[in-house]
Amino acid sequence: MVLSDSQILQEIESGNILIEPFDQESLGTNSYDVHLGRHLAMYKSDVLDAKMHNEIDTFEIPDEGFILHPGKIYLGVTKEYTETLAHVAFLEGLSSVGRLGISINANSRAGDVGFCNTWTLEISVAQPVKVYKNMPIGQLFYLKVDGDIQNFYHFKKDAKYINRTMKPVESMMYKKKF
Repeated sequence: MVLSDSQILQEIESGNILIEPFDQESLGTNSYDVHLGRHLAMYKSDVLDAKMHNEIDTFEIPDEGFILHPGKIYLGVTKEYTETLAHVAFLEGLSSVGRLGISINANSRAGDVGFCNTWTLEISVAQPVKVYKNMPIGQLFYLKVDGDIQNFYHFKKDAKYINRTMKPVESMMYKKKF
């Protein structure tokens, strides 16, 4: 079940959801709009290796915006830091963003219960498009969890994305054993 706007506010008041900064104008009927943060990143190599640490170059989006090009993976980050301690947060791109040919997080839309951080966005585009820091980029939906939770994300020993950051984070697949 998806939380309504009033339920999201109740969960914020109870401490089960944290959104920093919080802006009432970003609260929708059953979601919260998040914004593109100041930083983007691109992988240094044209060929990525799932078993290796693929390094990134991080840069600040200029005030006049930055043009994204097809065929590249851009890593963005939400302006908002979130904590979700009793729900699954689900991130979707805004339809207005999709209509510009921008896709975010095609594969990693759900944040486990206990995810406490900004959201790294895997961004790709269908044609060149200019983006700006602080532009609305996605919306968070909060789903109720049925049953007790035994393995909160922020307490897992092998959690890879728990260090608080305001910059995009590259893939940590290389830390998995396979």
